[in-house]
Amino acid sequence: MALLLAAAVALPHGARAAMTAWAENEGGRMRIIALPAEPDGTVRGALQIEPKNGWITYWKEPGQAGIPPQITLSPGDGIRLQKVEFPVPRQFTTGDVRDLGYDHAVTLPFTLTVEDKGQPLMLNASAFIGLCRNICIPFQADFHLDLKSGKGLPFEENLILDEARKRLPEKPSDDFAVTHYALTKGKSDLSLGLRLPPGSPSPQIFVATPAGHVLFDQVNGRDVDGTYVVDMPLGKGADKVTAGGKHWDILVIAGNRAMETALAFD
Repeated sequence: MALLLAAAVALPHGARAAMTAWAENEGGRMRIIALPAEPDGTVRGALQIEPKNGWITYWKEPGQAGIPPQITLSPGDGIRLQKVEFPVPRQFTTGDVRDLGYDHAVTLPFTLTVEDKGQPLMLNASAFIGLCRNICIPFQADFHLDLKSGKGLPFEENLILDEARKRLPEKPSDDFAVTHYALTKGKSDLSLGLRLPPGSPSPQIFVATPAGHVLFDQVNGRDVDGTYVVDMPLGKGADKVTAGGKHWDILVIAGNRAMETALAFD
Protein backbone atom coordinates (compact mmCIF):
# COMPACT_ATOMS: atom_id res chain seq x y z
CA MET A 1 0.00 0.00 0.00
CA ALA A 2 1.22 3.49 -0.79
CA LEU A 3 1.65 5.78 2.19
CA LEU A 4 0.05 9.19 1.97
CA LEU A 5 2.76 11.45 3.33
CA ALA A 6 0.54 14.21 4.62
CA ALA A 7 -1.01 13.09 7.90
CA ALA A 8 -4.63 13.87 8.68
CA VAL A 9 -4.48 15.70 12.00
CA ALA A 10 -7.55 16.32 14.16
CA LEU A 11 -7.86 19.32 16.44
CA PRO A 12 -7.87 18.78 20.22
CA HIS A 13 -11.18 17.78 21.76
CA GLY A 14 -12.45 19.00 25.08
CA ALA A 15 -13.13 16.78 28.03
CA ARG A 16 -16.60 15.28 28.38
CA ALA A 17 -16.94 13.31 31.59
CA ALA A 18 -15.23 9.94 31.02
CA MET A 19 -15.58 9.94 27.24
CA THR A 20 -14.13 12.33 24.64
CA ALA A 21 -15.82 13.50 21.48
CA TRP A 22 -15.01 11.60 18.30
CA ALA A 23 -12.09 12.76 16.17
CA GLU A 24 -12.78 12.05 12.49
CA ASN A 25 -10.93 11.81 9.19
CA GLU A 26 -11.48 10.41 5.71
CA GLY A 27 -11.14 6.77 6.78
CA GLY A 28 -12.97 6.69 10.10
CA ARG A 29 -13.03 8.06 13.61
CA MET A 30 -11.64 7.43 17.10
CA ARG A 31 -12.11 8.54 20.70
CA ILE A 32 -10.85 7.77 24.20
CA ILE A 33 -12.87 6.60 27.19
CA ALA A 34 -11.68 6.15 30.77
CA LEU A 35 -13.04 5.16 34.16
CA PRO A 36 -12.32 7.13 37.33
CA ALA A 37 -9.02 6.36 39.03
CA GLU A 38 -9.09 3.45 41.48
CA PRO A 39 -7.74 3.92 45.05
CA ASP A 40 -4.34 2.49 44.05
CA GLY A 41 -4.01 4.95 41.17
CA THR A 42 -4.97 2.54 38.38
CA VAL A 43 -7.05 3.96 35.54
CA ARG A 44 -8.75 1.65 33.03
CA GLY A 45 -9.59 3.09 29.66
CA ALA A 46 -9.63 2.38 25.94
CA LEU A 47 -9.03 3.80 22.51
CA GLN A 48 -12.07 3.17 20.30
CA ILE A 49 -11.47 3.07 16.54
CA GLU A 50 -14.24 2.87 13.95
CA PRO A 51 -12.97 2.46 10.37
CA LYS A 52 -15.40 3.39 7.62
CA ASN A 53 -16.71 0.63 5.36
CA GLY A 54 -13.88 -0.73 3.22
CA TRP A 55 -11.11 0.65 5.45
CA ILE A 56 -8.89 -1.21 7.92
CA THR A 57 -6.79 -0.31 10.93
CA TYR A 58 -3.97 -2.32 12.46
CA TRP A 59 -2.86 -4.71 15.21
CA LYS A 60 0.12 -3.85 17.43
CA GLU A 61 2.41 -4.98 14.60
CA PRO A 62 0.75 -4.38 11.24
CA GLY A 63 2.67 -6.98 9.25
CA GLN A 64 4.27 -6.00 5.96
CA ALA A 65 2.61 -2.58 5.66
CA GLY A 66 0.49 -0.19 7.69
CA ILE A 67 0.86 1.76 10.91
CA PRO A 68 0.57 0.31 14.43
CA PRO A 69 -1.62 2.24 16.90
CA GLN A 70 0.26 4.44 19.36
CA ILE A 71 -0.91 6.30 22.46
CA THR A 72 1.35 8.96 23.95
CA LEU A 73 0.65 10.79 27.20
CA SER A 74 1.67 14.37 27.87
CA PRO A 75 4.81 14.38 30.08
CA GLY A 76 4.60 16.05 33.45
CA ASP A 77 0.95 15.16 34.14
CA GLY A 78 1.84 12.45 36.67
CA ILE A 79 0.13 9.69 34.65
CA ARG A 80 1.97 6.76 33.03
CA LEU A 81 0.77 4.38 30.33
CA GLN A 82 1.25 0.83 31.61
CA LYS A 83 -0.02 -1.25 28.68
CA VAL A 84 -2.29 -1.34 25.65
CA GLU A 85 -4.10 -4.59 24.78
CA PHE A 86 -5.32 -5.76 21.39
CA PRO A 87 -8.30 -7.92 20.39
CA VAL A 88 -7.68 -10.83 18.04
CA PRO A 89 -6.95 -9.46 14.53
CA ARG A 90 -7.45 -11.07 11.15
CA GLN A 91 -5.03 -11.41 8.27
CA PHE A 92 -5.48 -9.30 5.14
CA THR A 93 -3.65 -10.20 1.92
CA THR A 94 -3.23 -7.78 -0.98
CA GLY A 95 -1.01 -9.26 -3.66
CA ASP A 96 2.18 -10.27 -1.86
CA VAL A 97 1.52 -7.99 1.13
CA ARG A 98 0.13 -9.49 4.33
CA ASP A 99 -1.22 -7.34 7.16
CA LEU A 100 -2.87 -7.92 10.53
CA GLY A 101 -5.69 -5.70 11.63
CA TYR A 102 -9.39 -4.95 11.82
CA ASP A 103 -12.00 -4.02 9.21
CA HIS A 104 -14.61 -3.23 11.85
CA ALA A 105 -14.99 -1.14 14.98
CA VAL A 106 -12.36 -2.13 17.52
CA THR A 107 -11.64 -1.13 21.12
CA LEU A 108 -8.08 -1.23 22.49
CA PRO A 109 -8.14 -1.40 26.31
CA PHE A 110 -5.33 0.37 28.11
CA THR A 111 -4.16 0.69 31.71
CA LEU A 112 -2.76 3.88 33.23
CA THR A 113 -1.06 4.52 36.56
CA VAL A 114 -1.44 7.81 38.41
CA GLU A 115 2.03 8.46 39.77
CA ASP A 116 1.40 11.88 41.31
CA LYS A 117 -1.97 11.84 43.06
CA GLY A 118 -1.45 15.41 44.18
CA GLN A 119 -1.94 16.73 40.64
CA PRO A 120 -5.34 17.25 38.97
CA LEU A 121 -6.36 14.05 37.20
CA MET A 122 -6.35 15.40 33.65
CA LEU A 123 -5.55 12.92 30.91
CA ASN A 124 -3.85 14.58 27.94
CA ALA A 125 -3.21 11.93 25.31
CA SER A 126 -2.25 11.79 21.65
CA ALA A 127 -3.42 8.83 19.55
CA PHE A 128 -1.78 7.96 16.23
CA ILE A 129 -3.19 5.21 13.99
CA GLY A 130 -3.31 4.17 10.37
CA LEU A 131 -6.51 3.83 8.38
CA CYS A 132 -6.03 2.16 5.02
CA ARG A 133 -7.96 1.30 1.90
CA ASN A 134 -6.04 1.81 -1.35
CA ILE A 135 -3.70 4.13 0.51
CA CYS A 136 -2.74 4.45 4.16
CA ILE A 137 -3.68 7.70 5.87
CA PRO A 138 -1.88 8.47 9.14
CA PHE A 139 -4.48 9.77 11.60
CA GLN A 140 -3.43 11.71 14.70
CA ALA A 141 -5.68 13.32 17.29
CA ASP A 142 -5.20 14.91 20.71
CA PHE A 143 -7.64 14.16 23.51
CA HIS A 144 -8.19 15.77 26.91
CA LEU A 145 -10.20 14.03 29.57
CA ASP A 146 -10.91 15.17 33.13
CA LEU A 147 -10.85 11.95 35.12
CA LYS A 148 -12.65 13.57 38.05
CA SER A 149 -15.47 15.17 36.12
CA GLY A 150 -17.75 12.14 35.81
CA LYS A 151 -20.83 11.94 38.04
CA GLY A 152 -22.42 8.70 39.15
CA LEU A 153 -21.45 5.29 37.82
CA PRO A 154 -20.01 5.24 34.25
CA PHE A 155 -22.30 2.46 32.96
CA GLU A 156 -21.64 2.98 29.26
CA GLU A 157 -17.87 3.11 29.68
CA ASN A 158 -17.90 -0.06 31.81
CA LEU A 159 -19.98 -1.89 29.21
CA ILE A 160 -17.60 -0.85 26.43
CA LEU A 161 -14.55 -2.00 28.38
CA ASP A 162 -16.13 -5.28 29.47
CA GLU A 163 -17.09 -6.11 25.89
CA ALA A 164 -13.59 -5.22 24.66
CA ARG A 165 -11.96 -7.53 27.21
CA LYS A 166 -14.08 -10.44 26.02
CA ARG A 167 -12.41 -10.04 22.62
CA LEU A 168 -8.85 -10.22 23.95
CA PRO A 169 -6.81 -13.41 23.43
CA GLU A 170 -6.59 -15.87 26.30
CA LYS A 171 -3.54 -16.27 28.48
CA PRO A 172 -1.75 -19.67 28.32
CA SER A 173 -3.65 -22.48 30.04
CA ASP A 174 -3.41 -26.23 30.60
CA ASP A 175 -4.99 -27.03 27.23
CA PHE A 176 -3.66 -24.11 25.16
CA ALA A 177 -0.03 -23.03 25.52
CA VAL A 178 3.45 -22.88 24.00
CA THR A 179 5.32 -25.97 25.23
CA HIS A 180 8.75 -25.15 23.81
CA TYR A 181 10.48 -22.81 21.37
CA ALA A 182 13.97 -22.18 20.01
CA LEU A 183 15.82 -20.41 17.22
CA THR A 184 17.25 -23.09 14.92
CA LYS A 185 19.10 -23.49 11.61
CA GLY A 186 21.62 -20.79 12.47
CA LYS A 187 18.87 -18.57 13.87
CA SER A 188 17.02 -18.54 10.55
CA ASP A 189 13.94 -20.42 11.86
CA LEU A 190 11.76 -20.29 14.95
CA SER A 191 10.80 -23.81 16.05
CA LEU A 192 7.65 -24.09 18.15
CA GLY A 193 5.74 -26.68 20.11
CA LEU A 194 2.10 -25.92 20.92
CA ARG A 195 -0.52 -27.60 23.08
CA LEU A 196 -3.78 -26.97 21.23
CA PRO A 197 -7.39 -27.29 22.44
CA PRO A 198 -8.83 -30.77 21.75
CA GLY A 199 -10.33 -31.08 18.29
CA SER A 200 -9.01 -27.75 17.03
CA PRO A 201 -7.85 -27.37 13.41
CA SER A 202 -4.31 -26.47 12.38
CA PRO A 203 -3.67 -23.07 13.93
CA GLN A 204 -2.88 -19.68 12.54
CA ILE A 205 0.31 -18.41 14.19
CA PHE A 206 1.63 -14.86 14.15
CA VAL A 207 4.87 -13.91 15.87
CA ALA A 208 5.77 -10.23 16.31
CA THR A 209 9.38 -9.39 17.04
CA PRO A 210 10.70 -6.23 18.73
CA ALA A 211 12.26 -5.28 15.39
CA GLY A 212 8.73 -4.76 14.00
CA HIS A 213 8.85 -7.95 11.90
CA VAL A 214 5.95 -10.43 11.83
CA LEU A 215 6.34 -14.14 11.09
CA PHE A 216 3.45 -15.60 9.08
CA ASP A 217 4.72 -18.75 7.37
CA GLN A 218 4.62 -22.27 8.83
CA VAL A 219 6.78 -25.17 7.62
CA ASN A 220 6.55 -28.87 8.51
CA GLY A 221 3.57 -28.56 10.86
CA ARG A 222 2.96 -31.96 12.47
CA ASP A 223 1.60 -33.71 15.54
CA VAL A 224 4.23 -35.23 17.83
CA ASP A 225 2.72 -37.13 20.76
CA GLY A 226 -0.15 -34.66 21.08
CA THR A 227 1.96 -31.54 20.57
CA TYR A 228 1.73 -29.45 17.40
CA VAL A 229 5.31 -28.89 16.23
CA VAL A 230 6.13 -26.37 13.50
CA ASP A 231 8.93 -24.22 12.09
CA MET A 232 8.49 -20.56 11.16
CA PRO A 233 11.17 -19.11 8.83
CA LEU A 234 12.38 -15.66 9.84
CA GLY A 235 12.83 -14.74 6.19
CA LYS A 236 14.93 -11.93 4.79
CA GLY A 237 16.85 -9.89 7.31
CA ALA A 238 16.85 -12.66 9.92
CA ASP A 239 19.95 -11.15 11.55
CA LYS A 240 18.11 -7.89 12.14
CA VAL A 241 15.09 -9.75 13.52
CA THR A 242 17.11 -11.63 16.13
CA ALA A 243 19.04 -8.50 17.09
CA GLY A 244 15.86 -6.55 17.80
CA GLY A 245 15.23 -7.67 21.37
CA LYS A 246 14.69 -10.58 23.75
CA HIS A 247 10.88 -10.73 24.02
CA TRP A 248 8.69 -11.71 21.09
CA ASP A 249 4.89 -11.79 21.10
CA ILE A 250 3.10 -14.87 19.76
CA LEU A 251 -0.61 -15.08 18.89
CA VAL A 252 -2.12 -18.49 18.15
CA ILE A 253 -5.63 -18.83 16.71
CA ALA A 254 -7.09 -22.34 16.89
CA GLY A 255 -10.72 -22.59 15.84
CA ASN A 256 -12.81 -20.24 17.96
CA ARG A 257 -10.09 -19.69 20.56
CA ALA A 258 -7.00 -17.50 20.54
CA MET A 259 -4.05 -17.37 22.94
CA GLU A 260 -1.31 -14.80 23.29
CA THR A 261 1.92 -14.88 25.25
CA ALA A 262 5.57 -13.78 25.11
CA LEU A 263 8.65 -15.72 24.07
CA ALA A 264 11.75 -14.76 26.06
CA PHE A 265 15.23 -15.28 24.62
CA ASP A 266 18.57 -15.03 26.42
